[in-house]
Amino acid sequence: DKFNSKYNPVGASELREIYLKTDNYIKGEYFARLIKEVAAELEESTYQFTEPRLSIYGRSASEWESLATWFIQHKVHSPNMRWMIQVPRIYDIFRSKKLIPNFAKMLENIFLPLFEATVNPQKHKSLQLFLKYVTGFDSVDDESKHSDHMFSYKSPKPEEWTTDENPPYTYYLFHMYANIMVLNNLRKDRGLNTFQFRPHCGEAGSITHLVSAFLTADNISHGLNLKMSPVLQYLYYLGQVPIAMSPLSNNSLFLQYSKNPLRDFLQKGLCVSLSTDDPMQFHYTKEALMEEYAIAAQLWKLSTCDLCEIARNSVLQSGLSHQEKKHFIGSSYLQDGPEGNDIRRTNVAQIRMAYRHETLCNELSFLVNVVKLGLNPAV
Repeated sequence: DKFNSKYNPVGASELREIYLKTDNYIKGEYFARLIKEVAAELEESTYQFTEPRLSIYGRSASEWESLATWFIQHKVHSPNMRWMIQVPRIYDIFRSKKLIPNFAKMLENIFLPLFEATVNPQKHKSLQLFLKYVTGFDSVDDESKHSDHMFSYKSPKPEEWTTDENPPYTYYLFHMYANIMVLNNLRKDRGLNTFQFRPHCGEAGSITHLVSAFLTADNISHGLNLKMSPVLQYLYYLGQVPIAMSPLSNNSLFLQYSKNPLRDFLQKGLCVSLSTDDPMQFHYTKEALMEEYAIAAQLWKLSTCDLCEIARNSVLQSGLSHQEKKHFIGSSYLQDGPEGNDIRRTNVAQIRMAYRHETLCNELSFLVNVVKLGLNPAV
């Protein structure tokens, strides 16, 4: 389809299979070399970090072990990289090929190996080691694909979803969220690292995708369709839900760069950051993230304070550890307002942080007062 064809190098899907996969005939060797070259450049630049995505499809329970083995054998670990696992929403393809009997089997293939590695890490040493470097999960695919099914409490349970039809976006998000939440509670009890849920959302398709993500996700990527719903914008603002935006990728796939709402969202106080999305596909230099910042700054006339606020947001919503975030943006970064801003590290003006905090507090206070009046009409 038109969406996925954009991701094929020079229009040939075979090249993607050869060069950008971990489980091909050369056992992902070229892909590993590519990653190590990028990692070496990141380590040399010192202050740039990246969160590459690796795919788990859910067609087989052995995918996790294969991916962990590739990661360890090729030694692709880098202190400047944190890894995200993306799960493509392609149940319908696997079902049509009779690879899985129902949606529950796909969920089982994705999550059961993680529960087993958490409960018995000695039996799954490779996977347990790999999971130390994984920070979260992403849900990906073309959001503009329409589903006739409206997810509700009446929807079939995963084991009952046996048709060839692909479940709707909301169905995927709910079941991924539910599994990740239970997995995180188990891992937290055992003193292990936990995972964020950061789906691609609002790039295209129905506005209900953004409603689903607001209820289930820690962060989202893109969020373009928020511009069509002031109410949802307001909710994302009140919750300060992080939004990683990629204008150059959007420009190639869905939305002309000049129409991208990033500047509008930033001015309104939403927690937005700039990120790359498939830099090998949509960028022209080795400094893909600098491309994003430079073009945004020139086109939208962003100030130094704007750029620094965006950069600070990117650290806050990243998969960096608590200690690393303290190092980059200050030891008090968890505090609200100017008290949480170390201007020596972030270069964000204190008056900007004070304005953001006071405005948000005023909005929340306004809502609290409205609720009180609604509950007590005599007040």
